[in-house]
Amino acid sequence: MELINEGGDLSPNARLGRRVRRLRLDKGLSLRQLSERITGYSHSYIARVEVGKQGASDALVKALDEFFGTGGTLAEIKDMARETVIAQYSREYVRREGEATLIQAFTSSVIPGLLQTREYARELFRTRSFGNSEEELAAQVATRMLRQDVFLRDDPPYYSAVIDEAALRRPTVDIGIMRDQVAHLLESAANPQVTVQVLPFDQGVYPMLGGSLDLLTLKSGRTVALVESFRSGDVVHSSASLLELVQYFDVTRSKALPASDSLDLMRNYLKEYER
Repeated sequence: MELINEGGDLSPNARLGRRVRRLRLDKGLSLRQLSERITGYSHSYIARVEVGKQGASDALVKALDEFFGTGGTLAEIKDMARETVIAQYSREYVRREGEATLIQAFTSSVIPGLLQTREYARELFRTRSFGNSEEELAAQVATRMLRQDVFLRDDPPYYSAVIDEAALRRPTVDIGIMRDQVAHLLESAANPQVTVQVLPFDQGVYPMLGGSLDLLTLKSGRTVALVESFRSGDVVHSSASLLELVQYFDVTRSKALPASDSLDLMRNYLKEYER
């Protein structure tokens, strides 16, 4: 007997998978029987979709909607699930980012989001998003790229980034992607509104080792911060917490190379990736 898990797993993939599983069981079908009815999809693939381990393709969702006669309900669930790919804290942050006059960013292991190329961002999301479909991955990348439109505003923010040298040293799966990413960093730094500094390895440990921080100064003069770790992030408004984060950023930036020396270091990395 097959049981339906009615637990609290509300991940995007799990929401859709749970509904597909219920529809299948209501028709008294096994996974193999359902696979035979909607030709082109293996029973193992459908099984992974049902338990939320893999995202369903748009084509599979359409086929399931047609087979179960659900009138596009599954497609709607998938669309809603896609919206939840962006965490709630990220939505607030993206809105604030569009209002900022000054953005100060620090990253300890990857290139900052606003300076990423599409291909580099895709590689990062692919390694983090186990089980997400290509459509969900594309949505994440598209959102990351849309954020970069802040530089296209009539009044773009001033952007100051401090990047740990580890972000330059750590290559992606495709060295060509890393080469293009470093080249893009150099191009971005040529913008008078953008400053990029590198924190070299020889500086040792520092307050924000292992994390990332964005400080936004809004038109109102208020400051908002986003602190991120491996799988979570927090938007910070508290004055006391903000003061501490600003101090962390200032101490970390004081250890970074001047902008001109940082450019030289980035050029050296570009030469390595061009070999």
